[in-house]
Amino acid sequence: MTDMHRDRQDSSMYGGRMTDMRRDGQNGKRKDKLCGGEKNRRRKMRRRGEKEGSSPGILGKYLRQKRKTALAFLVYSCIFGAVFALYRLQWEAVLYAAGLCCLLTAVLAVWDFGRYKAAHEERQRILRNVELLSGELPEPGSLGEADYQEMLRRLKTTFDDNKNAWQEERRESMDYYTTWVHQIKTPISVMRMTLQDEDTEEHRELLAELFRIEQYVEMALNWVRLGSDSMDFVFREYDLDSIIRQAIHKYASQFVRRRIRLSYEPVDRKVLTDEKWLLFIIEQLLSNAVKYTQKGGVYIRVTQEGVLEIGDTGMGIAAEDVPRIFEKGFTGYNGRADKKSTGLGLYLCSLTAKKLSHRIWVESQVGQGTTVYLDLHREKLEVE
Repeated sequence: MTDMHRDRQDSSMYGGRMTDMRRDGQNGKRKDKLCGGEKNRRRKMRRRGEKEGSSPGILGKYLRQKRKTALAFLVYSCIFGAVFALYRLQWEAVLYAAGLCCLLTAVLAVWDFGRYKAAHEERQRILRNVELLSGELPEPGSLGEADYQEMLRRLKTTFDDNKNAWQEERRESMDYYTTWVHQIKTPISVMRMTLQDEDTEEHRELLAELFRIEQYVEMALNWVRLGSDSMDFVFREYDLDSIIRQAIHKYASQFVRRRIRLSYEPVDRKVLTDEKWLLFIIEQLLSNAVKYTQKGGVYIRVTQEGVLEIGDTGMGIAAEDVPRIFEKGFTGYNGRADKKSTGLGLYLCSLTAKKLSHRIWVESQVGQGTTVYLDLHREKLEVE
């Protein structure tokens, strides 16, 4: 009974963690959208700042800001002119005094405009690097500016505290998922050894289901890793044939079990990538090819241009589903018919390929099969 109670607690904890993981994935996608929106907003602000940074733009804003002062000066001048006219004062003295006042006003206006423009350029400089220079705000010119700067400082402090708390929570979640994956692999290995002791049809079916469990476990861990701020990428030139053979070896039993023919000719090509994450993409593509191919075969080839093709003679994808297959959670017609699709495999492939700077796309025809293309080509950089 104690073990059963502990199992319920572990199951409840795992269910809560998986819910957190789904929420983290949604937050990660939302953060990607927000980051894209933030980049567009900054680009627009930069363009607007460059446009406003020209003297005509700043002068227009300065005049609009000082229009009340200019209007008051004009009203006062009219009042003085009317009083002088009523008292029949000599206009030479009046015009001389008015000319001196206008000259002094013009000098002060030019000096004030110079300060206004310099302060604007300083704020634009800080705005272009606001993350680094947020503590270098210019000296406030009024009590209102001082209040606004204090508001900004408090908001930044609150933002930094929330960001640090969020990062700490992400680290704890990552540690938990990593530990859970490593712990769950032990009973999976024990179950596989037990099932391999006797070669029966039932045991082969259970081994196939156990293989799927391993896939989902690895998918869960990679989902969390892809959503983290730090990635363990190791970019260098790898032998593409070696990476492909690792994926084929992992899925060899599935090809034999489903009696699917595999066509692959070894390739002699080096690719600049990360071996672990490229292997993850290829494994996911092979998994889909095996899952949706009832008869026929799967082929793997690499073109002269460095494009990896993984195709099958399976059921194919409906034309209206092709543009959306890389969306998170999208299963399409095949996924709804299969009722076992998670809609995460191709989404993670697309996300990983983007981080590796590889382009991925799909061509498919219903009833004829599907081909996934992964562009591994890189332009060679020559050091002068």
